[in-house]
Amino acid sequence: MIRLGVFLLWLLHFLPFRALVWFGNALGLLLYALAARRRRIAAINLALCFPDLSAAERSRLARDHFRMFARGIVERSILWWSSAARIGSLIRVEGAEHFDAAKRKPAILLTAHFVGMDAGGQWITQHADAVCMYANQKSRYLTELLLEKRARFGKQRLYSRQQGLRAIVKAMRQGHPFTYASDQDQGVREGAFIPFFGVPAATITSVPRIAQMTGASVVPWITRVLPGAAGYVLTFYPPWENYPSGDDIADARRMNEFIEQRVLEMPEQYFWVHRRFKTRPQGEAKLY
Repeated sequence: MIRLGVFLLWLLHFLPFRALVWFGNALGLLLYALAARRRRIAAINLALCFPDLSAAERSRLARDHFRMFARGIVERSILWWSSAARIGSLIRVEGAEHFDAAKRKPAILLTAHFVGMDAGGQWITQHADAVCMYANQKSRYLTELLLEKRARFGKQRLYSRQQGLRAIVKAMRQGHPFTYASDQDQGVREGAFIPFFGVPAATITSVPRIAQMTGASVVPWITRVLPGAAGYVLTFYPPWENYPSGDDIADARRMNEFIEQRVLEMPEQYFWVHRRFKTRPQGEAKLY
């Protein structure tokens, strides 16, 4: 079934981008109707993060998110099989000077799980030999496919979470920027509960430690999906000053606050179908 889905995705990359956008939007509405579990997760997340919105407003936001989420899946066909020129033609870059400066010294290219993340990540791999961390999928075939497609351009170094940080730190010291999406719930063994939209969320605190070990600058980046078939905007922000501060909790809070600001700019594009609040403080009931 997975191989059939990949084959269909491969076929889609031959279509014009505008057709992919239409197909992704239609698929998103279908997923919203059929994917009850993911719809419920999104509803819980939106209720926690936007309690001031009405139920109707949150439902509308959830539908918009499913359309954007499905677009991210469909448009991945271009990222995986189209030429570098076609991918580049769809992405406008802002703040490229921050990216260029980051390539000349150890750097953490910090991002978050928005639907355009893979498009921005693919642009980065065309312009830098980066290092990144990945999660093994349940399907070995899918894991190997994801690794192959993420390493299409340049000389990327990919390490699983199980390999730890030692290999990543070594690669960073050799001049490879570390591309890291820092906002998924990985428990609190190597993190802490930090507010995200006022809700305690298991948040990693390794970013300031890596920066301290390597002397790396932290350059945030976010990719926005533009309306219609206009493509994407990849924005690199100025490197954070006074980071790390010596206080891992304060640094993690700064990271969450940055993501919150970006979410407020484009709330339909954040990964609401992810169980962001899966891990709960001791004694607190599960949310999902």
